[in-house]
Amino acid sequence: QVHLVESGGGLVQAGGSLRLSCAASGTIFSINTMGWYRQAPGKQRELVATITSGGSTNYAGSVKGRFTISRDNAKNTVYLQMNSLKPEDTAVYYCGAHIRNTYGSKWMDYWGQGTQVTVSS
Repeated sequence: QVHLVESGGGLVQAGGSLRLSCAASGTIFSINTMGWYRQAPGKQRELVATITSGGSTNYAGSVKGRFTISRDNAKNTVYLQMNSLKPEDTAVYYCGAHIRNTYGSKWMDYWGQGTQVTVSS
């Protein structure tokens, strides 16, 4: 029904930058909040940043001032610009979205497959 496809991960040195993208496609009537989450080895998945359809943003304290989330509602796409990357930012980054498939249907949470971000020291 709905697919979220992330791109933009990779290997970067500490202090470098990466930009992640996540495009939602399929049966979509409306998208509310979109966000980025990450999971490092041996740790639980954690929130990185979210953005509502109106543009309100929320960031984890550890990335505030370094990461910027944005979205293009016309393209059903959310972005994460990551600057001043640190080795502790190394994780699999997942895109999530709160989506209504048709008018009147329930809101559902969908996830992408994840993209690896590795920051070397």
